[in-house]
Amino acid sequence: MRILGINAVFHDSAAALVVDGHIVAAAEEERFSRRKHGKRPVPFSTWELPEQAARWCLDYAGLRPEDVDAIGYSYDPDLVEHDLGGMDPAWEELRTTYTRRFPQFLSTALPGSDPERVRFVRHHTAHAASAGLAAPFGDCAVLTLDGRGENTSMLSGEYRDRKLDVHATQRLPHSLGLLYEDLTEHLGFARSSDEYKVMALASYGRPRHLEFFRERVFTTKDGGFRTLPISWRDVVEPRSPGSEFTDEHADLACSVQTRLEEVLLELCSWLHERTGARRLALAGGIALNCVANTRIHNDSPFDEVWVQPAAGDSGTALGAALSLAAEAGEPPTHWQGADLGRGFAEAQIREALDTARVPYERPDDVAETVAEALADNAIVAWFEGRSEFGPRALGHRSLLAHPGHRGNLERLNDVKGREQFRPVAPMLLADRAPNVFRRGPIPSPYMLFVHDVDEEWRERIPAVTHVDGTARIQTVDTAAEPLVARMLERFEKLTGLPVVVNTSLNTAGRPMVDSPRDALECFGSAPVDVLAIGPFVVRRQRSPAGHR
Repeated sequence: MRILGINAVFHDSAAALVVDGHIVAAAEEERFSRRKHGKRPVPFSTWELPEQAARWCLDYAGLRPEDVDAIGYSYDPDLVEHDLGGMDPAWEELRTTYTRRFPQFLSTALPGSDPERVRFVRHHTAHAASAGLAAPFGDCAVLTLDGRGENTSMLSGEYRDRKLDVHATQRLPHSLGLLYEDLTEHLGFARSSDEYKVMALASYGRPRHLEFFRERVFTTKDGGFRTLPISWRDVVEPRSPGSEFTDEHADLACSVQTRLEEVLLELCSWLHERTGARRLALAGGIALNCVANTRIHNDSPFDEVWVQPAAGDSGTALGAALSLAAEAGEPPTHWQGADLGRGFAEAQIREALDTARVPYERPDDVAETVAEALADNAIVAWFEGRSEFGPRALGHRSLLAHPGHRGNLERLNDVKGREQFRPVAPMLLADRAPNVFRRGPIPSPYMLFVHDVDEEWRERIPAVTHVDGTARIQTVDTAAEPLVARMLERFEKLTGLPVVVNTSLNTAGRPMVDSPRDALECFGSAPVDVLAIGPFVVRRQRSPAGHR
């Protein structure tokens, strides 16, 4: 079967294509529209579809809309209860109305698609399928948590023979995701967007308010939890966007982060006791909290934990398609890598460079050239292969730098125009990781866990060592990523360091670079020294003295 999955109801709108049970393509609309998250998660935007992403997925597979056998939409309007808390009380019915009309909207956006082939998939079922059906192991427990779906904020269950057995759900208004969104907004960040900044800020604080939150956020004996109303202003005064952070803000972030981790561990213990499963798959926006993921990996009863790399709502497009494939009895598929988006041939890249009229070269080995530039403390924009599906840059659309210079953290944050408290990540070969990092799982190819940086390495790689001595690592498999592996090997020979800084190739408020044009625009507007794009290299032309 040829199954198209669509996520469009909230944010991170995306499309995915599954053919005969195999994941063929997946992409977020933001990579095409250049609008962060594709759209805002408000009822008025529900009609907006990831039509460019969907069209590309079909084009990539050589399919037309009429060739699609089924279309999965990761939200079921029949399950919505408009009088529940956690909804938009004035406009929730509009969201539901737009969702019901999705088949007609799609037939307009993708002429030839058949409205009769649309199937609505429960939001958290789609999250669960994106993890449980794609995980690199068979039967497993599955836990999904986010802000909200139709009427719940959590699903706890188990996959056996590709069939989902739901053991617990949590009805709204109780939601760990909405709790974290409220905190994000209170701290002056954009809700449903900047929650990862709160996680980073938490490392600077102390959990001074932990007992307060233990009284208001707690688990129940049925596998669920409660989040009681919180008057945030009574705990800490709100921060205005753009204003300075205080210790009080960091302590609040730390307190909520710590309580989130405790509750997640209790939920995992309940699920393990209920299922006896050795393996756990995670999805939902909460599963992008890599600090919490490491607590689950280390302290929960599960032996193995796998997190869907596109754990946020974009991943539900894939989950909706996989869920329908499993229902149809399609053979099992396992996640092979996050490089599911667009790729560009050498001729296409050369054409973009010629059109931009920039001088470029084609070195004998782009990996060796980049390693030498990094060793010379250049910042390198790295554009190779197909783009990543999900929020992490994993060596396909990355900014790279030398980890041995402490100032490179500030330098990269300046390049990207983001807050200085935010860390950057280390990338290294999987077989070198045990020498440098402790605690979290190894290999860790998707930047979804934090690891402790070994004491003797913290001064050697200060640019990637966070204030609490941790790092969110990406391990590289030589067979899967030979070009990146060669670059890392050459860099280590030149510097003695097995680690390179890796952060996403974008600037603040912009989606990750996806096309050669995007890469050239980013290179032209940010103080990046080298652009490695396909087999080509573009170098920053130095201005004459006195001119900038």
